[in-house]
Amino acid sequence: MPPQAFNALHGREEDTVKRCPPFIDAMTSGFLIPLMCDVKFENGEVTWENDLPPGGAVSFVRSPIGYHDSSQVTGTPLFEPDRFLIKFHNLWTIEAPDGYSVLFAHPFNRFDLPFTTLTGWVDCDRYHDNWIHFPAHWHDTNFSGVLPKGTPIAQCMPIKRETWSAHISPFTAEEAQQAHQLTTRITREPGYYRRQFRS
Repeated sequence: MPPQAFNALHGREEDTVKRCPPFIDAMTSGFLIPLMCDVKFENGEVTWENDLPPGGAVSFVRSPIGYHDSSQVTGTPLFEPDRFLIKFHNLWTIEAPDGYSVLFAHPFNRFDLPFTTLTGWVDCDRYHDNWIHFPAHWHDTNFSGVLPKGTPIAQCMPIKRETWSAHISPFTAEEAQQAHQLTTRITREPGYYRRQFRS
């Protein structure tokens, strides 16, 4: 996408999200788990060809997709009595440093994908000798075609576990003034957030 586009409301060229560090930093943070092979969806049928070798003594999954019965999401907006949840299979075990867990989520800002990966949190510093698979809700019931090998199915964010408490309070007059000054400066100086605050 271009870094700038014409804003008809303001009558001028303005930055797109390509120039927004928080947007870009989110999409490029952590690591992605890719789909292991092409998966074809046609007339309600799912097919694939996968040439992985047999797992031998290890219970190594060969299919890219499994299923969860809808009963597992009873009482949630995901429940539909005549539909399964899909489960993307993952080829890797994941080990995090001591004190870190991994947050698994739908790939950030990927609204184009015909599914939504459910979010989960795993203590991968302790649980790392087994595979973690990713349940997902297939929301595009009209999708017909191939989901290509390498399609991101989960975004993985290592997060340090720590105890903390939230504190909520109204702005003081000084804090309100500081917020006003910063907002004004960000508006007037393109790239100010990136230069002064981004790490």
